Amino acid sequence: MENEAEKKWGFEVKQELNREREAEVAAFRYAIVSLMESVDKNDPRPVIPLGHGDPAAFPCFRTAAVAEDAIVDSVRSSMFNCYAPMFGLPLARRAVAEYLNRDLPYKLSADDIYITLGCMEAVEIILTVITRLGAANILLPRPGWPFYESFAKRNHIEVRHFDLLPERGWEVDLEAVEALADENTAAIVIINPCNPCGNVLTYQHLQKIAETARKLGILVIADEVYGHLAFGSTPYIPMGVFGSIVPVITLGSISKRWIVPGWRFGWLATNDPNGVLQKSGIVGSIKACLGVRSGPSTLIQVCEMFLLVNK
Repeated sequence: MENEAEKKWGFEVKQELNREREAEVAAFRYAIVSLMESVDKNDPRPVIPLGHGDPAAFPCFRTAAVAEDAIVDSVRSSMFNCYAPMFGLPLARRAVAEYLNRDLPYKLSADDIYITLGCMEAVEIILTVITRLGAANILLPRPGWPFYESFAKRNHIEVRHFDLLPERGWEVDLEAVEALADENTAAIVIINPCNPCGNVLTYQHLQKIAETARKLGILVIADEVYGHLAFGSTPYIPMGVFGSIVPVITLGSISKRWIVPGWRFGWLATNDPNGVLQKSGIVGSIKACLGVRSGPSTLIQVCEMFLLVNK
């Protein structure tokens, strides 16, 4: 038999190619974990994990009984033990559309909604679509949620950062956005309510963002996973309100508002009353990407439908 030490396998990882990618991902994904692990466990002072995005991990937060009852009813009905359709159950897609329509000046249909395995998969889907555009770059907020940059770099999408301005309540530096964009810029990411700053952008500023994106010919990726969790006097306005100005891809989930991040239910919505995303091929690419993944549990989709319809 051939010596195992000399045997060549076709699946060996090329360390020289993989090392840079691993370093890029680790720098973002594991920084908080490393910080927490370095805390002196003998120090009696309490530690507040400001990078913790899971409210369910704390006993003072618990989801509503109606959510628990909904998932129990779904299980006991024996009606939802099947596979779900590729883009999600029609009733779940319709429920998300109706939920979002409450805040929009136009109406989304179930066909505008794609059910995802939490909001993180929605991020992965839309960034994967951008990789299909060729030598594209995206504009990311600084500070912002690091997963966007981690995923983008892993997939060779060029990242350009624009600052959020603390002296203006963490508004987007729109002058910097215009200076950063070029003919290869595909999208700008707007996180509202903001993670990690906690601010809520005003209607007027969101409109300026939409007008700037239209001027530059780029789409807006609106991360609204914290939607409706607004503190202070500024009301939460979804970016989709400005879908007639610029195409908006809305990413959301039930994780934060219903305190169930482990249920892994999210969505990607195309806010595009002018049909630009369809004509440009973005919708087709979204569908193609969704065709090679598993999707969220059928039971959770039914439960989500009940929560959103009755909210």
